[in-house]
Amino acid sequence: MVVVFDSKTGNVKRFVQKLKLPAIQIHDSLKLEEPYVLVTYTTGFGQVPERVSAFLRENHDLLLGVAASGNRNWGDKFARSADLIAEKYEVPVIGKFELSGTMGDAERFRMEVSRVAAY
Repeated sequence: MVVVFDSKTGNVKRFVQKLKLPAIQIHDSLKLEEPYVLVTYTTGFGQVPERVSAFLRENHDLLLGVAASGNRNWGDKFARSADLIAEKYEVPVIGKFELSGTMGDAERFRMEVSRVAAY
């Protein structure tokens, strides 16, 4: 299972490095041909980053789950990009973490990836 991610400030990239799973950062010409889970940041007031939205328009058919980073200071908008993506593409939210997450967040994420990969 590959982890696809995008990171603006480096927090998501640091989280993905903790996972010790195969990972690919989103770039403009990325086209996937295998199932994946997505890890993204949340931008603005709880929105999905535009580059992530553009990537999903072309690659949503193999998406199995989504996780997002955020800042708990945003209250109910914390890591909301995961909720928006999950709703739009009918996949589970497999994690939310603050900033670059903890090792516990990474372990819970790996467990969720195992669970969604089994389906």
